[in-house]
Amino acid sequence: MSEAPDKSQREGVEGGSRRLILDTAARLLRSGGYHQTTLREIAEAVGIRKASLYYHFASKEEIVEAVVNDGVRFVHEAVVAALAATEGASPRARLEAAIHAHLKALHGHGDYTSASIKVFTFGETPTPESVRRVRRAYEDVWRELIAELQREGALAPERSPDALRLFLLGALNGSIDWYRPGRFDVAALAREFTALIAHGEQGGAALIGADAAGASG
Repeated sequence: MSEAPDKSQREGVEGGSRRLILDTAARLLRSGGYHQTTLREIAEAVGIRKASLYYHFASKEEIVEAVVNDGVRFVHEAVVAALAATEGASPRARLEAAIHAHLKALHGHGDYTSASIKVFTFGETPTPESVRRVRRAYEDVWRELIAELQREGALAPERSPDALRLFLLGALNGSIDWYRPGRFDVAALAREFTALIAHGEQGGAALIGADAAGASG
């Protein structure tokens, strides 16, 4: 009797059926959330028997884990590439490039990224360590960028880096609720978000760090 494939073997089947299962699961998780999405529903949408899912994934939690991590990975890779392409550019240009890349990947891989944002908790099952690790790795990209921008004077150095990061990522990720391709342009949105955080071609003082001079004057 042959043994069931272990997780490393299943993960080796990246294309074909495995990717189709993940694409389908991402779409269903985006619309129905964790509790409403079942293995039977995923299998029926893919067009296979429920038992066939177990060749690729050991459980529903493993499918959700893969979808959530892919959602973060798509955005992470896009932002890292954008920052690499703007190495040596002005702080404002690098910030805008990172924001643009985040938004473009966020909405370009909408099923995965929306599922990743909406399905952070796994019901009664503890959130897998891989999910926490993947998210921390992406947050570290923004921690480093914000530190760089504060050193360069593009963001107010006295402001909390964690507050800036949470504010910006929360605003960007929140666009999944209102962004529509025909209504908004990603490049224009990136410029607007950048203008809310920093101004001046060479960086300058951060708008968010400006004191309310009018209130005190």
